[in-house]
Order: sequence, then structure tokens, then C-alpha cells
Amino acid sequence: MKVIVRCTKTGVKHLHHAAQEFDIGVYFEANAHGTVLFSKEAEENIQQLARDSNTNDERENAALLLQNTVNLLNQTVGDAISDMLLIEAVLTIRGMTVQQWDAIYTDLPNRQLKVKVADRRVIDTTDAERRTVSPAGLQEAIDSLVHKHRQARSFVRPSGTEDVVRVYAEADTQVGLRR
Repeated sequence: MKVIVRCTKTGVKHLHHAAQEFDIGVYFEANAHGTVLFSKEAEENIQQLARDSNTNDERENAALLLQNTVNLLNQTVGDAISDMLLIEAVLTIRGMTVQQWDAIYTDLPNRQLKVKVADRRVIDTTDAERRTVSPAGLQEAIDSLVHKHRQARSFVRPSGTEDVVRVYAEADTQVGLRR
């Protein structure tokens, strides 16, 4: 689809800033927080195109759809209701049901754990909290386990608010997660 994907540290504050770097930026977290952001220049171009009497019907319809999208979404804080309405509109335009949309993507089996620790600051991460840099040897141990399974990935990161470490793992089967 030639869509630029940018990963950030956990939290809307990081996602929001990254999305602002694009004319149209979409961000979301697994907990459903997120929204779509339009740059001022993009909004102005969309409005101009929607008003342009020399625009052909297809371009005018596309501009009107984008203009309605800008008006529907809450770009400041995100809003589950407006996001849901946008999804309903997109599905209707594409002639899709919710079930068809849901079938497009299948989650791999995964586990998320929260491990209490004495000091979460012992773990330091990089690459948008997907790789550890300390303590020494931890990332190598994770990589060794991940390479034993198909479609596997795992990461650990310290919580930002409590003395716990969050552990995430996924693989093509539940058996791969237990090892």
C-alpha cells in the first residue's frame, strides 16, 4: 500500500507527535486510543479542491469525502464514537460488512504479562521500546527464544508508572508461546 509506518514509544503523547509529521497521520494503540490528524495545509487543499468548479466529479467526490472526514473526527484527543462512525462510513462506501472487515486481519496467538520487579529502571530499551539495551544479555536471550518459532516476536519494556516490566510475545501457535 506504500504507507509509511512509524513506531513510537508507548503512549498517545508519542504517537500524536509522530502523526503530526504527515499531511494525514493516523495513530492508534491496542487499547483503542488514537485518531486521524490532518495538517493545516492538507485541510486547506481539501477545502479548495471541494470548492473548485473545474474539478471532475470523481475528484470532487473524493475531496468531499475527505472534507467530511475532517469534520467528523476529533483531531485533538481522538474519540471512539467519531472513529466508529468513520469506520461505519468507510465500510458502507466499500460495500463491506463488519465481519468481512474483521476477516482481513488475524491476530497471532499472543501473551502479555506484567512482572513485578524491585526497580523497573534496570531495563533500558531502544527502537520504540521493542529492543532492550540493558541489562546485558537480555535481548540476546529474547532473540534466541524468538528464532526458535515461526512468525514470532517478543519484547519487554519497563512500565512508565509502576515497578513492573511488561512482557509481550506472539508466535504462529500457542505452543510457541509457552516455551
